[in-house]
Amino acid sequence: MSHPMSQSQPATVKHDTLFTTPLDKAARFSFDEQVVACFPDMIRRSVPGYGQVLAMLPIFARRHCKYRQQGDNGQRVSRIYDLGCSLGAASMTLAGEFESQDLQIKAIDISPAMTTEATTLLSDNYPEHDIEVITADIRDIEFEPCDMVILNLTLQFLPAADRVAVLEKIYAALSEGGILVLTEKTHAFDEQYDAWLVERYYDFKRANGYTEMEISGKRNALENVLITDTLDEHHTRLAQVGFQRHLTWFQFLNFVSIVAFK
Repeated sequence: MSHPMSQSQPATVKHDTLFTTPLDKAARFSFDEQVVACFPDMIRRSVPGYGQVLAMLPIFARRHCKYRQQGDNGQRVSRIYDLGCSLGAASMTLAGEFESQDLQIKAIDISPAMTTEATTLLSDNYPEHDIEVITADIRDIEFEPCDMVILNLTLQFLPAADRVAVLEKIYAALSEGGILVLTEKTHAFDEQYDAWLVERYYDFKRANGYTEMEISGKRNALENVLITDTLDEHHTRLAQVGFQRHLTWFQFLNFVSIVAFK
């Protein structure tokens, strides 16, 4: 098995310099070709704990994925959805720890620039694995029965009014004993706590080489594009759609990851 760190990266990986010059105030963040080119660097320097979250996914999968018969040949696989897959990091991490016949992964992203690059990366690294990359809005997907759904830093980009409906579809598709792994940027209800967390997050970005202009530019570009919830709001919503058990298993500053059990 190859280690996730040994997987090939996009051929045109660049240092994240998207916000090194002043932007028009109306400029909004989008997952286009420019973002794809520097996405691995952006994630590494912008999302605290992202590597740790990825590393735990195969561990969770081994505990909660069951094999089901697939097709007429009697093959038994476990189906996993990687929603908002971007360049397929979660899918590659799973593929690197499982045999090709063990998993069927459906990696979905709305950005054609992302899915084009993800298709190349996944086929180059894991050509024998059953990984389907789909360009689609996750709100429009009809989910097949599955054992695990990964929703990493994706729900926050959907309109708040659409989040319950997506989670309801996920809950309905999960098998008994299956799990949803939900990773999100959050904000604290208490303004003083929230201000401290935000400032320490900016300190984290400064320590990773971002300038004040880059931090400000990214913040302005994401305004009204990335809408965070509080941790309590996430748990309330999970309970609302039917998850009776859900816990926060990881937190790093204002980034959290929750596992919800069917």
